[in-house]
Amino acid sequence: MTNIICITCPKGCHLSVDEQNGYAVTGNACPRGAEYGKNELLHPVRVVTSTVRIEGALLPRLPVKTDRPLPKEKMFDCMALLDGITAQSPVSVGQVLAANILGTDVNIVAAKTM
Repeated sequence: MTNIICITCPKGCHLSVDEQNGYAVTGNACPRGAEYGKNELLHPVRVVTSTVRIEGALLPRLPVKTDRPLPKEKMFDCMALLDGITAQSPVSVGQVLAANILGTDVNIVAAKTM
């Protein structure tokens, strides 16, 4: 039995996931919690948010994020990749700065127009 806190919504339900019983989830207040609990043990994913350098803008850093969740085990590799990105102004929100990172079909996109 594994205990985790659901991060799907602000409620933060305390979930118990029984691996011996087909990943049965208890403690969830909604169906999203049951799905989150099972996925968190089988294949955890996260949206990565960070910043990259930008040249030609008023500010030195541009906020970015992944356009979909990335496998959790690739988060540190993603952060290392972000360290090597320098955007050139102008940049529009949603603009892809790095495509198909780490062979995952996940893109790094701008989170602000600068």
